[in-house]
Amino acid sequence: MSRAFVKEDGPDNEPLPDLPISPHPNYVTLRGLQALRDRLAATQATLADLKTRRDRLDRLPEKAAERDIRYLDARLASAIPVAAPESPAEAAFATAVTVADVDGRETTYEIVGEDEADAALNRIAPQSPLARALIGAAPGDLVTWRRPSGATDLEILAVGPLT
Repeated sequence: MSRAFVKEDGPDNEPLPDLPISPHPNYVTLRGLQALRDRLAATQATLADLKTRRDRLDRLPEKAAERDIRYLDARLASAIPVAAPESPAEAAFATAVTVADVDGRETTYEIVGEDEADAALNRIAPQSPLARALIGAAPGDLVTWRRPSGATDLEILAVGPLT
């Protein structure tokens, strides 16, 4: 395609808007800090590959990678690393908390940074309603988790360091 038909200035050449940055302190576990570094390196490699494409008429993938790099740089710059306590007495950031619900089902949740949170892995951010209910509780305590579907009580069975 002739360069005469390619628009050089316009919305296609502007950067994508930045991803929103959380207003909360950026506490990260050591595992979460490494994951951010790994994501940044992978995204930088992706961008480098995208820039070597022969056909670069579609710049959207490059813009997305650049936006993601800006986000990851900002998250790493604001990161406050917190090591997991060796033998925690109560639920806190960087701990694993095992609870039992009213039906006796046991679940272990990890309280981790926002970028590491993943509901499928039972990793929850400290600002989540569940984490707020758990933080400060010790084994034997009963806490109330206020959910959109209604409050439920959880018994704290164990608190330990992240694995």
